[in-house]
Parts: sequence; C-alpha cells; structure tokens
Amino acid sequence: PIVGDAEKGKKLFKKCKSCHTAEKDGKHKSGPNLWNIVGADIASKEGFTKYSKALQALDGSWSEENLDQFITKPKAFVKKTKMTFAGLKKEADRANLIAFLNQLSD
Repeated sequence: PIVGDAEKGKKLFKKCKSCHTAEKDGKHKSGPNLWNIVGADIASKEGFTKYSKALQALDGSWSEENLDQFITKPKAFVKKTKMTFAGLKKEADRANLIAFLNQLSD
C-alpha cells in the first residue's frame, strides 16, 4: 500500500477543490465528487455525466496504484481525459493526497 500523511494530503486537496468536492453526498462540479473514490470502478460515480469517452473505456478501479499514476500526470494515464490538472510530480505529495482520499469513505 501507498503510505502518506493524510493531514498533508488534506492541504494538497485545496488544488483539487476548484473541480471536485470531497464530502459524503457532495455535489459534482466539473469533476466528480471524490467520496468513496479509492477502490471505486473507474468512471462510475453515480450522477456524474461528464466523463471522457477515453476514461469510460478503461477497465478497472481507482486502486492506490492507478490513482498514483493518474495524479502523476493525468494525460499520460488517459490521453484524452477531460481533467486539465497537470499532475503532482512529487511522490510524497501523491502519497499524502491518496492517504487523504483513503479517509473519504464509509
């Protein structure tokens, strides 16, 4: 498993808030709500209709490893993703963000 500091990840999540919410039953913005995202099937958030065809075509789930790759450089993971975020280059930052996302679940 990827080990990070969830508190540091919470601070990093501020970069994500322009497009994503993280609260349980939170609204979708230009990106889906991220509650329960770790382990969820890719492109499967109920009520979110703005997924790219490229993301919808991927099989699998948002495992820690897939999230790590996606957050590193989204357009490298899914060439035609609609996510405009450039990515987090530092491994520690990604680990911290994933630790925070891991807390967002029932």
